[in-house]
Amino acid sequence: MGKMNTDQAIISGIIKGDQRTLKVFYRDNVRYIQGYILRNDGNMQDVEDIFQDALVVLYQKLKSGTLEINVPLTTYFYGICKNTWRTRLRNKHKVVHDETKFISAEHVTESIIKDIENQEREHLYRKHFQKLSSDNKNLMLLYFEGKSAKEISKITGYTEGYTRKKKFDVKKQLLTMIEKDPLYRELRITA
Repeated sequence: MGKMNTDQAIISGIIKGDQRTLKVFYRDNVRYIQGYILRNDGNMQDVEDIFQDALVVLYQKLKSGTLEINVPLTTYFYGICKNTWRTRLRNKHKVVHDETKFISAEHVTESIIKDIENQEREHLYRKHFQKLSSDNKNLMLLYFEGKSAKEISKITGYTEGYTRKKKFDVKKQLLTMIEKDPLYRELRITA
């Protein structure tokens, strides 16, 4: 069965409240949600709460009949979970005590959220960087090391002009790949 047929079957099962579909959906998706929340200042109870809250949001959106999903259902659901968790972090009212001063929960939470978003941006970049050809990766790594176009041209055998042009082309290719990723659109919205 194709992915779209599978997604349609899951959507239908969620709308109908089919327990078997819900159990399978939970089993297939909870580990991704769990990994994300546990890496980002959460615990197992948070995982269960976020999964349930996100499932309610998904159900309501599906039931309304106005939802158009342009990515796999699991990707869309993961996005709901991440946004729900970020909102929960923003609203948590915890205070961190440091013998001489108190730091407001809002400051700590904003810092955590920024860290999460930075990690996601870095993950997105690394994911697409790995898709580059080995020649293109090597060229960019040389630039990241701070080498000049002249130094790189000696290492690669390219002319200086071609080295600059190739760097420009590789950066453009990388940016295009990143901009096509659904996570990029989500990160732009939250930024």
